[in-house]
Amino acid sequence: MAKRVGVDKWLFGTVLLLVLFGLVSVFSASAVLAKATLGSPYAYVIKQAIWAALGMVALFVLMQVNYRKYNNPKLIFPAMAITGLLLLAVFVMSGMNGAHRWVRLPGITLQPSELAKPMIVLFLAWFLQTRIHAIDNIKETILPAVIPPLVFIGLILKEPDLGTALVCAAVLMLMLFLAGLRMRWLFAAVACASPVMYYMLFHVAWRAARMKVFLNPEADPRGAGFHILQSLIAVGTGGIRGLGLMEGRQKLFYLPEPHTDFIFANICEELGLIGAICILSAFCILGYRGLRAAFLSTDPFARFLAFGLTTVILVQAFFNMSVVLALLPTKGIPLPFISSGGTSVFVTLACMGVLLNVTREID
Repeated sequence: MAKRVGVDKWLFGTVLLLVLFGLVSVFSASAVLAKATLGSPYAYVIKQAIWAALGMVALFVLMQVNYRKYNNPKLIFPAMAITGLLLLAVFVMSGMNGAHRWVRLPGITLQPSELAKPMIVLFLAWFLQTRIHAIDNIKETILPAVIPPLVFIGLILKEPDLGTALVCAAVLMLMLFLAGLRMRWLFAAVACASPVMYYMLFHVAWRAARMKVFLNPEADPRGAGFHILQSLIAVGTGGIRGLGLMEGRQKLFYLPEPHTDFIFANICEELGLIGAICILSAFCILGYRGLRAAFLSTDPFARFLAFGLTTVILVQAFFNMSVVLALLPTKGIPLPFISSGGTSVFVTLACMGVLLNVTREID
């Protein structure tokens, strides 16, 4: 067994800095909006701070729990079942803007799709650890590995939440690739999924309209193209140094969701290219330390677990920043640790607690 050492201080420090910066960014992006709609400029940041504090408690607790305790089907299958039930429960709840993504309980709102991401990672880590030498066996390995995640992905698509479904699908494929699955199977999966993606993007009316806007937002600058153009204006206005913290103008009812999906645009406007590079660097450090823990681990379960939890963060960050920069069509994917969203920040910090425990086993 590897020598037991302290947690990865670089990883812990990076997570802490991202959370603290996220609170500052949420307040800067939401103060005016919160004052106008909720009567207090602190409404969003207080809620975010509470969830972040709870997430840090979860991080410290899980950091002390030996990750090997999760390598147990008696824990994994009930957790998967509960997550599946929560994903089903959203459909009996009242929707918002045509979507059913939240479970509303007295005093609390949960987004089950945020739980689905780490549960897919945990299930695959447990299942694939003993299938490495038979990874290309379609009946005993491939189908049993992909069916539970695909059920979750299907329910998330039904909400509808294509962005989160794509994150889950990307993590699924990356973990199978890590396990040694031959590229022909991955190409076959992409080929099978392509007609489904084409239908959802170009034959679902509102998504087709979004794709047209993505390809040519200037065609309707005051209508469908307004959001992405405002995001690009915010990014461009920031220049090298930015306008200064709290000095952004696009958040004044121009930039949509400035404290959630488009918070990175507000960061670019207020802190400029320097701020954007700092955020990107922080995610690169997190990714490097997380993947380092995965590849240095001699325990297959730890390797898959660390790899999956790290790639969930990196894929989300990639999608969010790409949407803000108009490199991808608009999707409702939060920027990890930074975007306003209680379930997201809590679950992400809890996952980092598990990852930090894995790093205790790395010399």
